[in-house]
Amino acid sequence: MAQQGAGVDHEQLCCSICLDLLKDPVTVPCGHSYCRRCIERYWNQDDQRGRYSCPQCRHAFIPRPVLKKNTMLAEVVESLKKTGLQAAPPDHCYAGPGDVACDVCTGRRLKAVKTCLQCLVSYCDTHLQPHYQSPAFKRHQLVQASGELQENICSRHNEVRKLFCRTDQQCICYLCSVDEHKGHDTTSAAAERAERQKEVDKSQQNIQQRIQEREKDVKGLHQEVESIKHRADRAVEDSDAIFTELISSMERRRSEVRQLIRDQQERQVSRAEELRRRAGQEVTELRRRHAELEQLSLTEDHIRFLQRYTSSLSTTSESTHPASSHVRPLRHFEDVTVAVSKMRDRLEDILTEEGTNVSEAVNRVDVSLRDTEPKTRAEFLQYSRPITLDPNTAHHFLSLSKGNRKVTMMDNQSHPDHPERFTGRRQVLSREALSGRWYSEVEWSGVCVIAVSHTDISRTGSRYECAFGSNDKSWSLECTEQGYTFIHRGIQTPIPGRVSSRVGVYLDHSAGTLSFYGVSDDTMTVLHTVHTTFTHNLHVGFELYGYGSTAELLCELN
Repeated sequence: MAQQGAGVDHEQLCCSICLDLLKDPVTVPCGHSYCRRCIERYWNQDDQRGRYSCPQCRHAFIPRPVLKKNTMLAEVVESLKKTGLQAAPPDHCYAGPGDVACDVCTGRRLKAVKTCLQCLVSYCDTHLQPHYQSPAFKRHQLVQASGELQENICSRHNEVRKLFCRTDQQCICYLCSVDEHKGHDTTSAAAERAERQKEVDKSQQNIQQRIQEREKDVKGLHQEVESIKHRADRAVEDSDAIFTELISSMERRRSEVRQLIRDQQERQVSRAEELRRRAGQEVTELRRRHAELEQLSLTEDHIRFLQRYTSSLSTTSESTHPASSHVRPLRHFEDVTVAVSKMRDRLEDILTEEGTNVSEAVNRVDVSLRDTEPKTRAEFLQYSRPITLDPNTAHHFLSLSKGNRKVTMMDNQSHPDHPERFTGRRQVLSREALSGRWYSEVEWSGVCVIAVSHTDISRTGSRYECAFGSNDKSWSLECTEQGYTFIHRGIQTPIPGRVSSRVGVYLDHSAGTLSFYGVSDDTMTVLHTVHTTFTHNLHVGFELYGYGSTAELLCELN
């Protein structure tokens, strides 16, 4: 037996889990063999799943198999042990560049499989066994083998860092807690890890939720892409059919006009030929009579002349009017050309005008490939962009300060005249136009109207032309200590709820969304949301009532 064992490949007698010579070898139903302790420990890690598999071939077993000793392998291993031919570890079990080496091994060191945070030592599988077998190591914490153990040692006291200072947000050792961190809010690293783990788990849940939302968006956008292609192809086909029909109609009309011209040509030519024939006959008859009269004039016998004169003259008097009296100049076909030219010009005008409408209709086709709407204040703050108020629009009773971000109602400020200045209402507009997604917060006091308005809103005139919220060019939120009121086109909508001195304004221009929020700390309460189509440039605006009332666009949001 010993001789047979000596010829056996040692790697065939190694456990694929611990990579050492098999100890108490057992065989699982798929035929692979392991150390009894190794396979039991491996399966114990997955107990909660109720599903057990072979580490090599991944064949699954349900329920957990009953392990039976492999007698033959046990005899071969024992034979090897008796002859002193212990199975040498395969080369891949030794530590190489980038691997964590066992700190206990001597000579050529094996790869470490675990690191003990209490011992601050990394162990290979063989030297790790005492941690599994001896009760003295029961409370030691084993983690994946790590070569960065020095990070766990306090550089000042050379002690293991087991505490966390919440005051300074750093890991410390026990001596640090009674030295430079004395009196600080400290806790165990495990407790702090548990708290931070909750945050990590929550972040993971949020990320997973966002992944699901994004996957849903990707699926929806894929369907939208296919729909765009299908509808565009359908529009091209329909347009081609319409233009083909239009071209056919033009061809038919061209043929009709051509036939009309040819028919009229035939009628008029026939008429002219008839007139020409009749005129020719009359010319022949007149020449004959002219010859008779010529003969009569040459008659020398007076009696004969007089006898023929009466009959000849009467015949001549019966003659029709000259042919020229029956012929009228024909109207030329140039009139037809003029009429067709006018029709062409009108069609070109129609095609130009309607072509512009078609182009605009095509350009209005839009697919917003946008992110989902922000939900938290932190997400809203991603769209915060600083803007300033335009001094040229400020009413004479409004004073700007803080870099033209704050407006206060005061006595007459004697602003110079300007065509953009509000004269009928105590209002002011922002200098910058709002585009895309934009968010800002306004700190107000007194009585204030926060508005989003078209840039071409009237600066003078009646209340309905000029006042924020009183027309279809502006949307406003009136803020008082008694409550909020949303106003658009003069329609007032009271908003119940607690009043906050800070209001958030969110605009998604392309999506047609405008929202006002009451902001308190990191809590945002929706006051009113508008869904419409914005077709003009938009600006932020304020209107103040009562001396001392203020409104400020906050530039540093946190």
